[in-house]
Amino acid sequence: MTLKAPYPLVFCFLLFAFSAKLGSVAADAAPSPVLDITGNKLQTGVDYHILPVIRGRGGGLTLASTSNKTSCPLDVVQEQNEVSNGLSLKFSPVNVTKGVVRVSTDLNIKFSATTICVQSTVWKLGKFDEQTGQWFVTSGGVEDNPGRQTTSNWFKIEKFGDDYKLAFCPTVCNFCKVICRDVGIFFQDGKRRLALSDVPFRAMFKKV
Repeated sequence: MTLKAPYPLVFCFLLFAFSAKLGSVAADAAPSPVLDITGNKLQTGVDYHILPVIRGRGGGLTLASTSNKTSCPLDVVQEQNEVSNGLSLKFSPVNVTKGVVRVSTDLNIKFSATTICVQSTVWKLGKFDEQTGQWFVTSGGVEDNPGRQTTSNWFKIEKFGDDYKLAFCPTVCNFCKVICRDVGIFFQDGKRRLALSDVPFRAMFKKV
């Protein structure tokens, strides 16, 4: 004699399976792609300029010496002239999905330029500056190799209203304690330095 499972038991099993499938789909959903000023998706390995959304507040981003003691490593600053696009750069996400740069994803940012310094042009968060009380964005970071030793090299692009902002909140190390703040502009000696800030730099991306 064949025993049949009661109807309620079968229904509960099917409901559980359906719910589990929905949860799996939601978990696997990739974050939204970052779009450039033309509405196209940002691509890895392609050169872009990071520009301010608001006119009259400086130009694109570049590298410059901001210390009287030494010229290296160079720091990430904003051009004073709003018509200057600055240096082009590339984005390298920790997990590349179809070559697309996505929001809320750890990524390296690297200027496509050669400098007088022996350090790389990969962005990294410098050490706390006690004189100014700031965390400045500088160069000399390590590309790729996510983990405890490279947490300072990973930034994110986040949605900010209809625009975007840059943020520092690396998640490449599950047990590390990190700072999570937006990236903004700090004025020092006539220079517009990138630093962690409560006032984010409202950004847009222009393909070279």
